Amino acid sequence: MTPAVRVPEELSARVPVEQRGPGLDRDAVRMLVSRGAEVAHHTFRELPRLLRAGDLLVVNTSATLAAAVDGWVGHARVVVHFSTRGDDGRWAVELREPDGRGTTRARAGGPAGTEVCLPGGGGLVLEEPLSGRLWWARVTGPSVPVLLREHGRPIRYSYTERDQPLSVYQTVFALPSADGAGSAEMPSAARPFTARVVAELVSRGVRFAPVTLHTGVASTEVHEPPYPERFAVPEASARLINAAKAGGGRVVAVGTTAVRAVESAVGAEGPVRARAGIDGLVRARAGWTDLVVTPERGVRVVDGLLTGLHEPEASHLLMLEAVAGRVAIERGYQAALQGRYLWHEFGDVHLLLP
Repeated sequence: MTPAVRVPEELSARVPVEQRGPGLDRDAVRMLVSRGAEVAHHTFRELPRLLRAGDLLVVNTSATLAAAVDGWVGHARVVVHFSTRGDDGRWAVELREPDGRGTTRARAGGPAGTEVCLPGGGGLVLEEPLSGRLWWARVTGPSVPVLLREHGRPIRYSYTERDQPLSVYQTVFALPSADGAGSAEMPSAARPFTARVVAELVSRGVRFAPVTLHTGVASTEVHEPPYPERFAVPEASARLINAAKAGGGRVVAVGTTAVRAVESAVGAEGPVRARAGIDGLVRARAGWTDLVVTPERGVRVVDGLLTGLHEPEASHLLMLEAVAGRVAIERGYQAALQGRYLWHEFGDVHLLLP
């Protein structure tokens, strides 16, 4: 597996690109393009001319939640990161400590029975561990969507400069969910898309297939596999993906969340908890996926990937290698560091093409 990447602090994108200078929009980020061992340097605005008619972009429509809420354990202040809503009404949460600089640091999880007071008269009780520092918690008082709407703010980590409004964390593809579900953190690979770029892509014959995967917090332990997440692949999108494959077009996932969603919908009809099938066709599916995409498992639908530059977890690296191969990832990461690309959710992007 590709060795872990250590990114110099000065290469962390501290603010969104549109706040770095006059006249800049989200599509002004740089874009590294990898085709096997070959690497080229572009801006994101050039994406339409790097794709061709018949190609299909799979995009995640999950909206970002204001998932960070202040709370108290006794007299100690904590910050609750709401990650994932379970079918039984509980929420997967992570408790973190304020770091005195407007962000948070890791806090030991648990123990079971820990009570957290929340704004608006609500509270939660930690019931059982889920993964790493994440715990299943029973929430009382106002519903969590109401709590987040009235008292939440976007999750922010220490490499960013300041709090940002929730709108900064929404992609152009985000759609609100009727039940208030969404992503704890932005599906950030889609952030550079603007109406201008989308319109030019459509005019050149590139199509879009919307899927949904509500992603949880990214601050779990580094080497853990991703935990189950809620996803949906609509019938219309399944048809678009299958038609693109049949017609020789390339299916390019926008973000690792889109890879996980569409690869979870491949194969024969099966239970709602998706596992990859073997027939290569995508079918409409919705529910929970615990799929972990690895080079050994491979990808059965996705041909390419647009992804952000992150200090990747082991499972993240394995997915990238499954899509593009180890050489492309090693060369791409080396070029990104040498080229002084900016990292994290407000940073530059990496396009992996076959």
